[in-house]
Amino acid sequence: MAAIESPCILVCSMDMKTGYCFGCGRTRDEISAWLDMTPVQRREVMALLPARLETVERRPRRETRRTRMARERGQVI
Repeated sequence: MAAIESPCILVCSMDMKTGYCFGCGRTRDEISAWLDMTPVQRREVMALLPARLETVERRPRRETRRTRMARERGQVI
């Protein structure tokens, strides 16, 4: 069985203003439906996530897996 691609970085907290998760940028409905989505649907949602994450009110205080991996690759998030 193949692994299901997921944007989850284990920072599961919702921005109450936007309704997006601070960690991955998905909505509660998207998170709960993730396993039932097709790979195409998941990729469509994941294409929206970078722009969504720019709109959240605050960032997590701890370094997330995403930022650590970007830092290690020398990228800026």
